[in-house]
Amino acid sequence: MTLNRREFARALGAAAAGTVALGRPASGDAWETGDAPGRTAPFQLSVMLWTVFRDLPFEQRLEKVAEAGYRAVQLVHEYDKWSEEDFRNANRKKRSFGMGFDTAAGLRKGICDPAERDAFLAEVRSKMPVLDKLECSRLIVLSGNKNPDLPLREQHQSCVEGLKRAAEIAAERNVELLLENIDPEENPKYYLTSVAEGFEIIGEVNHPRVKFLYDLFHEQIAEGNLIEKLEKNIGKVGLIHIADVPGRHEPGTGEINFPNIYRKLGHLRYNRFVAMEFLPTGDPIASLRAAREMAMQYGSG
Repeated sequence: MTLNRREFARALGAAAAGTVALGRPASGDAWETGDAPGRTAPFQLSVMLWTVFRDLPFEQRLEKVAEAGYRAVQLVHEYDKWSEEDFRNANRKKRSFGMGFDTAAGLRKGICDPAERDAFLAEVRSKMPVLDKLECSRLIVLSGNKNPDLPLREQHQSCVEGLKRAAEIAAERNVELLLENIDPEENPKYYLTSVAEGFEIIGEVNHPRVKFLYDLFHEQIAEGNLIEKLEKNIGKVGLIHIADVPGRHEPGTGEINFPNIYRKLGHLRYNRFVAMEFLPTGDPIASLRAAREMAMQYGSG
């Protein structure tokens, strides 16, 4: 992960239907159902918040995303310094828009180096109460940078073992872990640059609480062949991130054929999240609306 009104009134009135243990949405993630008014594709849409409205206060950022037609956002470090009151205010605001926080990131330790495993697991444990406060049930995991002193096979196995151990923690709290790929141009030191290897790791972990975050932007740069990997591994995909190449801008500005990708996701009946993680080239609300409309149009089959 880089650190770098259509029917708006209806969205404002669509509050979450209820909560369960740990403060998360009711069964089926009530706020997710239907994604937003007019949804026709099987998958649900979200926005990675770091990419848009970064100069605005947090609550205004949520309002802008809701205005663009989305009912879910993903967070990275926005919550790092929040007080208890900040968490309460953020949750009140998101509910007023019928929104949810579907996924969070922010782990600093990776899993490819066995020497970091204890620190990684401690960090995962420390994130569980934070996810409770966010009413969020998905956490992004990074492989971390390669250890030049370890054979690559050992680092692969460390990813498997680290995720197996972390899955035990996550399962106790009804949390899903999502392993993400990053391309070698953005971070030449990062271990998991290959989506093919990522799916291998998920298969070896073989735990229902561990899935793959398929970042199409990164994989187009790293290896390409995006659709075939979806077809062969759709059951292992827990989240898809969207941005075009080059530039990490909105779909249609670069070389990725997003209409075909959305058609394939619709055909495969993929019903998890697709998150916009692009840097808009123009008005962010207009770009987000257009991206949503494209996904719904072509994903509906």
